[in-house]
Amino acid sequence: MLNSATMKHTFLLFLAALALSGCTKGGFSQRTQAGKENVFRYPIVTNPTTLDPGKVQDGDTIDMLQQIYEGLVAYGEDNAVKPMLAESWDVSPDGKTYTFHLRKGVKFHNGREVTADDLKWTMERNTNPKLGSATVQYLTDVVGVKERAAGKADHIEGLQVKDPYTLIIQITASRPYFLGKLTYLISAPLPRESVPADKEITTPEQMIGTGPFKMKQYVANQLIVLDANKDYHFGAPLIGSIERPVIKDPATRLNKYKGGELDLVQLERQDVSALEKDPKFKDHLKPFDRPSIFYIGLNQLQYAPFKDRRVRQAFAMAINKDLIVHELLGNVNTVANSIVPPGVPGHRDNAKAIAYDPAKAKQLLAEAGFAEAGKMPVVEISFREDRPDIRIVAEAVVGQLDKNLGVKVKTHTMEWRAYLEKNNKKQIPFFHMRWAADYLDAENFLSFMLSTTGPENKVGYSNP
Repeated sequence: MLNSATMKHTFLLFLAALALSGCTKGGFSQRTQAGKENVFRYPIVTNPTTLDPGKVQDGDTIDMLQQIYEGLVAYGEDNAVKPMLAESWDVSPDGKTYTFHLRKGVKFHNGREVTADDLKWTMERNTNPKLGSATVQYLTDVVGVKERAAGKADHIEGLQVKDPYTLIIQITASRPYFLGKLTYLISAPLPRESVPADKEITTPEQMIGTGPFKMKQYVANQLIVLDANKDYHFGAPLIGSIERPVIKDPATRLNKYKGGELDLVQLERQDVSALEKDPKFKDHLKPFDRPSIFYIGLNQLQYAPFKDRRVRQAFAMAINKDLIVHELLGNVNTVANSIVPPGVPGHRDNAKAIAYDPAKAKQLLAEAGFAEAGKMPVVEISFREDRPDIRIVAEAVVGQLDKNLGVKVKTHTMEWRAYLEKNNKKQIPFFHMRWAADYLDAENFLSFMLSTTGPENKVGYSNP
């Protein structure tokens, strides 16, 4: 990539005290805290960035909200789109009209039945420019959504309610990945009588969906409690409730797991080696591949030197991805040489990446007019707080740019929601970021990140 250096393919590691197929003696919530035998406890690593499915854009918060809300379709365990609120659907021969047949009797948590009108109202609510959602891109294939999001229309032309259980969606062109986009929570229906029409959901009382769990308690920066929805249309959950304590410190999370206070915990990479050698916990390690990348963004809209392709290439050539992944991060991740990660159709194992070459990097920087790196304007690399893995990468980048180019870079951490909001406005000059597939198609990476108008193009990249 000319505008950034991809760092790694994401590989999640969890400690888990349960088998997903069922719990045996010593399984979840049986180790400590009597009275919580049917409570699943796992921490969220940051305070939720929002309580609104129409605005959520980060994986940590989506993980929590998707227990409460659900849409027409979802991804199954086989990575194929499966029916959810839609019982079935038909697609026109030209691929531009989808007719969804809704399940009858599905109820919101407030007891009211869901109808096609609710889906239409919700999509129009979530694309209202007054709401200011950063995830409208998941609906822009629908006829009229761009006009709605631009404030030029009060409805979405491509949505038609045929009857209470039939919703027709027209899209601008045949898109083989369109159903995948509908798995995103911006399409999850909301009851208009309980939700603000043009303002963000901010209280637990407003969090009414159709999912397997209901919001019971939310204490910001402390705790989230979800109770089983016994009237769930696919059957009552076998777990009575879910507790999500907000625990930002990874050492605290791990210690609470070891002490029996948590049932599942996401690990930082530096913890893995010791756990692999621990006879008590080594069998608890559960790795999961994810279709995502970490990358370093060079924003030419905010830092003038990045407008020069040679400067961007020099920065990329001065960053040793192999050292970061294999040594500093414990060889858990995969070096990313392609913007499309393994597992996503279109990934190339032998993609032509910018190679680590400090000598060439220094030459390019000099050609760009910075033979004396000290003359470059001061820049800092920004990244989210309380994530040691990310800090390791950012500090490694700082050290390598100093060693290989003589470029001095400062570090700057930010609270996660504030970081996302600033990045959405393309205001961060130099940053560490992750992008994970929301649907399994290369378009979710290529069009989103590399097209001139791509919603995740936060760096001003443009190639006619």
